[in-house]
Amino acid sequence: MRYILALAALSILFVLQAIAAPLSLGEFAANELEAAGLPGVSYALVDQGTVTSSALGSAELGTDRPVTSDTPFQIGSISKSFTAIAILQLVEAGDVDLDGEVSQYLNPFQNTPAGAITIRQLLSHTSGYSTRQGNDPHTDRTESEDALSRQVDRIAQSAPVTAPGTNWDYSNANYILLGGVIEAVSGVRYERYIEANILVPLGMKNSFVGPSGISDRMATGHTPWFGSKRAIKDHKPSRAIAPAGGIIASANDLALYLDMLLNEEDDILSAESKALMMRPASDLSPFYGLGLALDPNEGTAYHAGTSPGTETLAVLLPSERKGVVVLVNAGSGMGFGETANLINGIAAQALGLEFERIGGTWGRKSLFLMFAALPLFFGAGVPQAWLGRERLRAKSGAVGAFSFWFPVLMSVALAWVTISLIPGLFGVSISTLSVFSPDFAIILWATAVTGVVWAVFRLFVYYSQV
Repeated sequence: MRYILALAALSILFVLQAIAAPLSLGEFAANELEAAGLPGVSYALVDQGTVTSSALGSAELGTDRPVTSDTPFQIGSISKSFTAIAILQLVEAGDVDLDGEVSQYLNPFQNTPAGAITIRQLLSHTSGYSTRQGNDPHTDRTESEDALSRQVDRIAQSAPVTAPGTNWDYSNANYILLGGVIEAVSGVRYERYIEANILVPLGMKNSFVGPSGISDRMATGHTPWFGSKRAIKDHKPSRAIAPAGGIIASANDLALYLDMLLNEEDDILSAESKALMMRPASDLSPFYGLGLALDPNEGTAYHAGTSPGTETLAVLLPSERKGVVVLVNAGSGMGFGETANLINGIAAQALGLEFERIGGTWGRKSLFLMFAALPLFFGAGVPQAWLGRERLRAKSGAVGAFSFWFPVLMSVALAWVTISLIPGLFGVSISTLSVFSPDFAIILWATAVTGVVWAVFRLFVYYSQV
């Protein structure tokens, strides 16, 4: 009996040790990747100049092409920090005034209200341009060499939503305009400037500015697709939005980039300008510097990136000269296949920061499932209205008319909610939402259309003699 008790005690001890032992970074990444059903992840940590990296999963679902630490990913809005560095390089060269007005550098802004916006305000998202204004260019997929300048012209035709210097609002429009300034001042296309002045000097051999270097080496993006993920093979980042989100880079290359930002040395950018990027740009911008977001509680500077089918995060901990980058070749779904716990967990564990798991996915899943069910409900209502047409026509007077006209008004209101209000809560149009979350956009459209069809068909049945 004593041997049985000893064995039981030993077994319990092993179990308690297993529970108490923290997962390694690789084990954590593998568990989260599998739990969320994501294709692949690549991440790299730089610590006092030493780079360690790892990768898991597939570069494309259904293939045996693995993700590696040298696999290029579209890094989304992390690109903004590259654009900020390019501007600060031009400031240090005396070619750009940080507090100069944009009309000094971009002719389309001369004699316009937006012409008074300063370069600093563009860098810190205090120009007055809104998130929605900045996201509209996602519908422009042109690859012509003048795509960026033409996008600058289009933005110049729209006034900022608020007066410059009065409000903070994150907007891609700001960095598209900064890309235009880089081209106007340097005399070369944005991608050529970034490659020559940042990528090449830092030895970022697996990085480029799309679509100039698109190749099969890249990780394929995957968008949410009704609880799973679907590869998007034909997506190419447009030159029109490259300064805001079009740079492609590997985890190992981004580790070199983060080390440059952390090394407190004068190299491709002065140490003073690097520090400026990681300080609040103004009282109006306490949580954003120049091209980098700030978390005063953690003492970090960071930037997340979201591209169609790809989500990324780069975090700097200047006090310890540490940085981490996490790249995932999938976009988050509404409660299904979400990426946040994987991305944030890797970053927090790598830097020794506290990680709070994001839970409560059933709320988001329920919202998705509700909108998925509504088109079925409305669709079933059409034949039901036809089969019960005699009963419907029996309703008369004001009450009968109200029972048929009110659903029409409500269905139109619901259509506005689904194709305008809900996408607007994400700061995008329904067309842009369809690029990032095609499944959710489809059910929103289906809800809007079937709701109106159902209500109008009931009205038709009521008034017709068919």
